[in-house]
Amino acid sequence: MIVYEATKAEFIDSVFSGSITDEIYEIYQQKIGKSGKSQIMSWENSMQYMYRVLEDPEIPDDSGVAIEFTIPTTSKRIDFILTGLNQFHEDSVVIIELKQWMEAQKVEGKDGVVKTILGGGLRETTHPSYQVWSYASLIKNFNQTVDEDEIGLYPCAYLHNYDFTDADDLSDEIYKPYYDKAPLYGKRDVLKLRNFIKKYIRHGDNSDILYLIDNGKIRPSRKLQDSLSSMLEGNKEFVMIDEQKIAYEMAIKMARESYLDDKKRVLIIEGGPGTGKSVVAINLLVDIIADDMLSLYVTKNSAPRNVFFEKLRGDKYSLSYLKNLFKGSGSFTKSKSNEFDAIIVDEAHRLNEKSGLFGNLGENQVKEIMNASKFSAFFIDKHQKISLKDYGSVEAIRKFAQEFDAEVEQIKLTSQFRCNGSDGYLSWLNNVLEIEETANFDGFDFDYDFRVVDSPNELKNLIFEKNKENNNAHLLAGYCWNWIKKGKNNSDVHDIEIDDFSMSWNLGNSDTWAIDDNSVNEVGCIHTSQGLEFDYVGVIIGNDMRFDGEHIITDFNQRAKTDKSLFGIKKKHKENPDEALKVADEIIKNTYRTLMTRGMKGCYIYCEDMLLQAYFKERFGN
Repeated sequence: MIVYEATKAEFIDSVFSGSITDEIYEIYQQKIGKSGKSQIMSWENSMQYMYRVLEDPEIPDDSGVAIEFTIPTTSKRIDFILTGLNQFHEDSVVIIELKQWMEAQKVEGKDGVVKTILGGGLRETTHPSYQVWSYASLIKNFNQTVDEDEIGLYPCAYLHNYDFTDADDLSDEIYKPYYDKAPLYGKRDVLKLRNFIKKYIRHGDNSDILYLIDNGKIRPSRKLQDSLSSMLEGNKEFVMIDEQKIAYEMAIKMARESYLDDKKRVLIIEGGPGTGKSVVAINLLVDIIADDMLSLYVTKNSAPRNVFFEKLRGDKYSLSYLKNLFKGSGSFTKSKSNEFDAIIVDEAHRLNEKSGLFGNLGENQVKEIMNASKFSAFFIDKHQKISLKDYGSVEAIRKFAQEFDAEVEQIKLTSQFRCNGSDGYLSWLNNVLEIEETANFDGFDFDYDFRVVDSPNELKNLIFEKNKENNNAHLLAGYCWNWIKKGKNNSDVHDIEIDDFSMSWNLGNSDTWAIDDNSVNEVGCIHTSQGLEFDYVGVIIGNDMRFDGEHIITDFNQRAKTDKSLFGIKKKHKENPDEALKVADEIIKNTYRTLMTRGMKGCYIYCEDMLLQAYFKERFGN
């Protein structure tokens, strides 16, 4: 998606007349939403500098200009793009990252990381050359048209307020691998930047290449479970960007320091669905192992682990090796102190207090993991707690870190890679479910395929049709129907019945429902889908969540007796009704939020409660 699109001549006229900021903002509001004052001032400032750069007759007037281009399947936008043809009449795209920095410091021991003033303080961020190179890599990886048509991508960074010195930190040798790929230009480098542009753009294209990029065929997003084998071989399957890169480099540095000095260190990485928590986690695991450190990947939920085992089975890894690499969260009740160099904990919000089938082993899973490892990284999303037993929280992690006198760092991931990169969808969903107030109360940009359908059979038909594309569309439901014991291994026994619709829950004789060939014929629940991702999901919202005409209400009495997520809530309700209702409300809403964010390309919903159905339609705008 492109916010502003024009030829160079039109862009020059708009800047000269003083209308460029208004033009950008008008389209930005239509396509993305309102923007803050700092963003508007940034356009006002930076476009003046780009006007100076492009005011050269040798840069063709009919070359294409794009401002705020959203990288496919992500929430990231590129500041400025110029398109045209090179001297051989080959398609060329110059990608320019614009920065208003005035100073920066190099950071030793972390690849591609610098410090500069951001948000009123000195903070670590990616080097401008790394950032724009990573954005160009994402375009090439995701846009099949760019790759197959051999459209040349040439990234650079323009720091128009930055006065480079002879021995500038940004030009240090440690960043050479990145500024060789994406040159840096400062306030005195207008002529150099012009020459860079003219090297690749000698003839105009009337924005034809912009059309190809914006409407090009997008490759299916790679799923973590499909890339595991290659990643374990050391291949870089995913380009980490922005705060993902910062979190990864922070973790690697902390792990290495703890390995050398035996001091405990803890990193807390917060992030919502689709922000790349698991991708960063697996990259960490692979690279820490490559450093000859003893490391493990831990999740409480067995569903992703079982999928990982199945995906890797038959490769060079034995099942025993994999089960020692990917472990459950209750594996450390008898571990010695610092038995491992690093433990990577994904879905840390799902950690329990006690371990074992009956919750009678150990003292506390957070504490036991921290005790067992010199360095521990906890990836966490407070809005994905879906059980009364879920104990993991930032507060609990900090509490035990203090007991161990561990050094603690905390970072938040925000870049969106699921839900077609739509930050707006995630923000809208939080608002519509009344989990938290956000700016997206009345909808979101429509790059994500969201629909409210009128019957469960319509939902089923939609998912069956989508499943033909890639065998990766699934039906999911809130746990409002009992899992019939006598038919738990037979898909002909239908647990879920709504009027003339009936289907079976996922079968009990498979640990890998998410990737089974015929799993489209069964309905998955939160326990078999959390921690995994699909192309499309169809979510049945049961009567445990309704609309009373004013607000979303939840009802734990409508949950199935066979669901253990709210086991003990009735006793809790007798003892402390207000607290029990608050906890149950959070768990039920979190469950549906998690189910509704499993789809990378689309989510379709059907609500048993007709008032809730109407509410979703109204809030979505259809």
